Amino acid sequence: MMNDMSDTFLYTTPLDPRAKPLIDELIHEYDSRYGTYFNAEGAAAELNRYPPEAFAPPHGNFLLLIRNGETIGGGAFKHYDDRTAEFKRIWTRVDLRRQGLARKLLVELEAQAARQGYTRIYLTTGFRQPEAVGLYLNYGYTALFDTSADPEIYKSLPFEKDITHLVPPVFGTEVAGPRLRVAAANL
Repeated sequence: MMNDMSDTFLYTTPLDPRAKPLIDELIHEYDSRYGTYFNAEGAAAELNRYPPEAFAPPHGNFLLLIRNGETIGGGAFKHYDDRTAEFKRIWTRVDLRRQGLARKLLVELEAQAARQGYTRIYLTTGFRQPEAVGLYLNYGYTALFDTSADPEIYKSLPFEKDITHLVPPVFGTEVAGPRLRVAAANL
């Protein structure tokens, strides 16, 4: 059972020692599902494809979900284009799945992306991650592929979601591009 009273969000960097459980479990999970399918060096090569700065304000952000001092989930986004944030690294601890934590992370990441001026989310998941596909479809994301086809033909499954309704108005005008509003860490 999820105890919201002890769950807090922390905006930080992939280099934060508290991010290590997220990175380590992502590497293990991706390697167990895909092996060297995408890269001869495995998941570690994929996770190191982007420098930590890609997930830093003002164009990106890196989020951890902390419960009782332990990292139990996380996610990040980076600049995709002037109106689009690309979500990456969305993860929840294996023993705490099916408790709504991934949805909680999506809601927070969407809100932060909107606070930073983005109006659209783009993300991809792998074809061997049906749980992620279900989450995104059930939470208002549009599949940018034929969901009736065998997902392996696509390998990477792209999704998008319009979040214009979440963007705070800027003096009654349209938001011109990413801008930063610092989120307070509740630790």
